[in-house]
Amino acid sequence: MISVWRKAPYTPHLIALRIFVIYILSGLFWIFFSDNILEALVSSQEQFTEYSIYKGGAFITLTAFMLYFLVRGSVQKQFDVKTSLHVSEDRWKFALEGAGDGVWDWDMVTDQVFRSARWKEIYGYTNNEIEETSSAGRQLVHPDDLMHQIEDTQDYLHGKKDLYVSEYRLLCKDGTWKWTLSRGMVISRNADGKPLRMIGTHTDISERKNAENQLFQLAHYDQITRLPNRVLFLDRFQQVLKYAKRDQQPITLMYLDLDRFKEVNDTLGHDMGDVLLKEAADRLMKCVRADDTVARMGGDEFTVILNNIDNQISTERIAQSILDKFTEPFHLDGEVVYISVSIGISAYPVDGDEVEVLLKNADQAMYVAKQNGRNRYHYFTSVMQNHALNRWNLSNDLRGAIAANQLTLYYQPIVNLATGDIHKAEALIRWQHPTRGLVSPAEFIPIAEDTGMIIEIGDWVFTEAVEQVIKWRMHQPNFQISINRSPVQFRANLKYHLNWVNHLHARNLPGNSMCIEITEGLLLDARDAVIQQLDSYSKTGIKIAIDDFGTGYSSLAYLRKFDIDYVKIDKSFTSNIHAGSSDMALCEAIIVMAHKLGKKVIAEGIETQAQLDLLIKAGCDFGQGYLFSKPVPADAFETLLAEKAAFICA
Repeated sequence: MISVWRKAPYTPHLIALRIFVIYILSGLFWIFFSDNILEALVSSQEQFTEYSIYKGGAFITLTAFMLYFLVRGSVQKQFDVKTSLHVSEDRWKFALEGAGDGVWDWDMVTDQVFRSARWKEIYGYTNNEIEETSSAGRQLVHPDDLMHQIEDTQDYLHGKKDLYVSEYRLLCKDGTWKWTLSRGMVISRNADGKPLRMIGTHTDISERKNAENQLFQLAHYDQITRLPNRVLFLDRFQQVLKYAKRDQQPITLMYLDLDRFKEVNDTLGHDMGDVLLKEAADRLMKCVRADDTVARMGGDEFTVILNNIDNQISTERIAQSILDKFTEPFHLDGEVVYISVSIGISAYPVDGDEVEVLLKNADQAMYVAKQNGRNRYHYFTSVMQNHALNRWNLSNDLRGAIAANQLTLYYQPIVNLATGDIHKAEALIRWQHPTRGLVSPAEFIPIAEDTGMIIEIGDWVFTEAVEQVIKWRMHQPNFQISINRSPVQFRANLKYHLNWVNHLHARNLPGNSMCIEITEGLLLDARDAVIQQLDSYSKTGIKIAIDDFGTGYSSLAYLRKFDIDYVKIDKSFTSNIHAGSSDMALCEAIIVMAHKLGKKVIAEGIETQAQLDLLIKAGCDFGQGYLFSKPVPADAFETLLAEKAAFICA
């Protein structure tokens, strides 16, 4: 009974019970006590009867007033509570929808869901277009996101998360999808803790998701080919390798490099180079299966991951398919371009079980494919690993070779065939390794070119040769030293290496004291920077010679276009000459052609007197080879000069 008089909470049952109790108590009080009070107030039965009528009217009036005030008070309290609830609901909706979110209210007992007007506005729906149930709402969730959304809901309801948060796509009325951030919390539970009611909001996060996707694309995909870039490739390869180890499945990795892509870039421009890369990517995709991965590693290098290929025949079939695809012409904005591709292949688990190892091995195999003539594939072998290790060690040792005074210059005489005099010499570098002994230039020069060390080494060769020619010109004023200049040196930034012209001026030497030997390949790729350097050398008086003429891209156009002073016939021609041979005919043709164009000819590789006699008869100007001398150190060369001078004097 005490609970009947508590002020809170006010329920309809409790209010009615209070009025009933008050009315019963008042009625009982009137029945038991009103007659006694009236008898005490009147003196006769007639007055009692008369006043009893008034007493009944008074009871009715009193109880009516009492009921009026009780009901009015109860109704007022109910009205105040309802008003307060409306105010609270308005505040709640304003707080939730004020940021533009849509509100939902889920009665988990009946499965009824209230969706606010803002919610419907976000997704383009009007009233009654969506059934007000949670199952109808789940039908709007993107199929790829549904399981994820259900798991997030269950994790929250089971207490694994403090707040319900989930991101998924919802279907709009116009058929598009909007990324949605759904947040909510349970606001009502029964005595057993079972959730009864849940409220929350939906936020349109499509713009944020699109921005995130764009950032992901920029970070993980190549913007030219739309293929996975190096970052995404390494991540995928790591995952593929993990599954392969678990399932004991083989993996084949191909490392591809486009042959002569740089020539296309330099000739047609980078825009056309980009078009070529995109077309190359499309062709690669057509050669592999749907579950294989093609990625662009950077530049003109690509990788292919072949899953579950357990035989060499299938691998070679795909590799050959790629080679065949790239033999077809590329049509680039009216230009027809032909390129090829070199492929290196490594396999898990035979060639390694780590990403870095397999990638390095495939790269080495690709490098061998290029060395063997390009347009081919090559498997990784343990011999390559030894070669790569040897190359790595040589590269490290070469970096300190200049400082350690391990490099030296040898000189091979270039003889005037008409007089027999030695007026020229070619400077040839040698590396005296502290443990390996004398290392061939054929071994370390390619390393120096690949690593860029050729710049420093080339400058050292030039300064050493300059000092030597100063000394020898004191006895032979017209003496000249030839040095080789790598294409890498021509293409390097002049700010970062010695300016040879300025150095000659600083040493008070005329330009004709030096001759620079270049390859035909450099002229094929003669860009503005190369042409400017050649022009500056010619204007200074430095002589220019084309080395190994006839073995590369021989063209009369080069001899006419550039100011070339000497043409050097490669020893592969001179070593096999004899009267009537085709090599002799080629040598004679080169000599005649060069003389017609005002160039001098130097024949390399002269080893016999018979060869010398044939070249003299053909009109060759200079000769160089073992018949005269092998390359020798400077002091030994000075002895040759002294002996030649003594012979002439005698």
